[in-house]
Amino acid sequence: MSGEKGRAWIRIIEPDEAEGALKAVYDATSAKRGTLAAIHKIHSLHPETLTAHMALYMELLFGQSPLTRREREAIAVAVSRTNGCAYCVAHHAEALSRYEKSPDSLIAVREGRWNVLDSRTARLCQYAEKLTRNPASVREADVASLRDTGLDDRAILDAAQIAAYFNFVNRLVLGLGVGLEEERGGYRY
Repeated sequence: MSGEKGRAWIRIIEPDEAEGALKAVYDATSAKRGTLAAIHKIHSLHPETLTAHMALYMELLFGQSPLTRREREAIAVAVSRTNGCAYCVAHHAEALSRYEKSPDSLIAVREGRWNVLDSRTARLCQYAEKLTRNPASVREADVASLRDTGLDDRAILDAAQIAAYFNFVNRLVLGLGVGLEEERGGYRY
């Protein structure tokens, strides 16, 4: 289980204590994301990793892609749900709610009921779940199934990269006790 009230299991340098390179990275991250989340601060002892983390995050979730922002956030929730990462489910279900207006679909993604979703989103979530649960079981047929919904190879690459990214982040959260912030407002989705 993650740390309580955002308190991680390793030392964190808070923004008001940050100096030098860490302060610069915190300031840049806040400028891009609107505020600092606990997942950002977990990098405080090695700020270069926060810079790399944020560059990958911004490209995968906000960069040019054949996948919509809605689809990308659905993949994020699907992976995080599969891993039992309540922190990332909460953050990315909130982001998904900005793009998915159907309450039934929002609940379905959070619960892993892919059959309720449109075919393309359902297959993306099924693929992300399979890649998360048992990556060695993924076959070419799984990729072909994504193509059958009209996704091209670039979209499929993006889906795999987003799933892999969230597996990385979920393991930081779960492995270091990153707890959900009491107040989560101010993020740019």
